[in-house]
Amino acid sequence: MTSDLPVDGYGSAIRRRENTARRDLSYPPLPEPLTVPVYDNHTHLEIADGENPLGYREQLDRASSVGVRGVIQVGGDVETSRWSAAAALIEPRMLAAVAIHPNEAPALEEAGTLDDAIAVIDELAAQPRVAAVGETGLDFFRTPEAGRAAQFRSFEAHIRIAKEHNLALQIHDRDAHESVIETLLKVGAPERTVFHCFSGDVDMARICAAQGWYMSFAGNVTFKNADNLRAALSAAPRNLLLVETDAPFLTPLPYRGRPNAPYLLPNTLRGMAAHLETDVSLLSAQITANTELVYGRWDAEPVTAAHDVQRPDQAPRGGLA
Repeated sequence: MTSDLPVDGYGSAIRRRENTARRDLSYPPLPEPLTVPVYDNHTHLEIADGENPLGYREQLDRASSVGVRGVIQVGGDVETSRWSAAAALIEPRMLAAVAIHPNEAPALEEAGTLDDAIAVIDELAAQPRVAAVGETGLDFFRTPEAGRAAQFRSFEAHIRIAKEHNLALQIHDRDAHESVIETLLKVGAPERTVFHCFSGDVDMARICAAQGWYMSFAGNVTFKNADNLRAALSAAPRNLLLVETDAPFLTPLPYRGRPNAPYLLPNTLRGMAAHLETDVSLLSAQITANTELVYGRWDAEPVTAAHDVQRPDQAPRGGLA
């Protein structure tokens, strides 16, 4: 299935981040470029943010200039998954992940359309340059008890899709650590399983390590109150580490609260290296190798260059630009 969303030339974001009071809406400055490039394991370029939202090409141009080689663009419903798959087809610095977010599953179940949505994800998972199924999982923070059966059903369906298409699985896990782990062990995790925005403790990091599951750390690992995440980072084997922005959210220090973007990934990476007391370039090289083991090379499948046409009559805006 191909998307009918506007992926040629400059287009508008299909989501906009809800602003909060007194948040600084200016984008932070470019960090010092990395010597050894890395990949952003998880980002949402379909979401516009900031007082002057950046188009996805400008986002990726900035990222390239500081040593961020490519991104995994992640969907969370049918619309954003189609967007992600379509954008990856024309953008060589982007691979896509497609899924129904766990917080979307209960409403779809109630409407009787969850199976239809999962079927679309199954179709998108077969497209070129779709490298992962995600973000899927369980979220007990936002979903009450009544909606959790739908989350479990959706999660297990996404695990099946990832295994059938031999794709990586990107997990959203919020206040549901034990249930996520139990589900993965019960139905069998895909060979390449990633906990996006890892939020567990040392014990969970050790469980992930024993199972060979990857742990991806976001900008919140730099926050002053995130001692538990840094302890988990120390416990995680280096060969299972990934790094991400989860942009436009979780902007690393010293710019917490401002719009996040893939070009700010070096701030998180340097924070991780400082905590681990290791060389930034050594950590970059390890994470780059890990990322390519999970998703393959970004140039393994060609982009559709004929569709990559900019229209000069439209100015860059948020999202697909």
